[in-house]
Amino acid sequence: MTKRLVLLCTTALSLTTALSAQDYKLETIAGAPPDLPTAYASSIATTGYRITGSAGPKCEIWFRKSIPAGAQPSDNSIVFGIAQGTFLGVIRFPGKGEDRRGQQINPGLYTLRYSNFPVDGAHQGVAPQRDFALMTPIATDTDPNAKPAFDALVQMSTKASGSPHPAVLSLESPNGATFPSLTKEGDNADWVLSVQIGELKIAIILVGHVQG
Repeated sequence: MTKRLVLLCTTALSLTTALSAQDYKLETIAGAPPDLPTAYASSIATTGYRITGSAGPKCEIWFRKSIPAGAQPSDNSIVFGIAQGTFLGVIRFPGKGEDRRGQQINPGLYTLRYSNFPVDGAHQGVAPQRDFALMTPIATDTDPNAKPAFDALVQMSTKASGSPHPAVLSLESPNGATFPSLTKEGDNADWVLSVQIGELKIAIILVGHVQG
């Protein structure tokens, strides 16, 4: 009985490892999301990106045509000089999705807005940098030109997570020299999409999560 239990546990662990270590590929999408609200139509690029694994499409993402950014911040823990609340693009989950914290995100279309997380001890371990994209159901985020303050954006994003925590994806500086590209990095098997939007080079972790 003990040997059988050990075998079952070993098999389950192997299966979990295999599932978590699956590879993903990058595909381009011609055209904007078909259900994109009219208010966003002029802002979104007509080329999107689909991340697909062995179980099918994981997510689809479209960035805005141009993301305004200023100078590099003096705080080394902030990568991008993007204003708080700036609209970055939209992301769709065909099935159940996850954010960087491992929170479940329902299928649907969400806006992505830029934010820095405060240095208050509440967000330790999520990422070494403070740059994040917060997701909000697009039906409740109607103005692409708005720049909600931190507290307001967090409250908006809880509608995506269904929890007191916002639904977040980590942003970072791209490591690769080619754009667009999808690369695997780190011990957490993170999959990172790197793109260039005008002069701005940006990377977003679309698969993989950490506790924190």
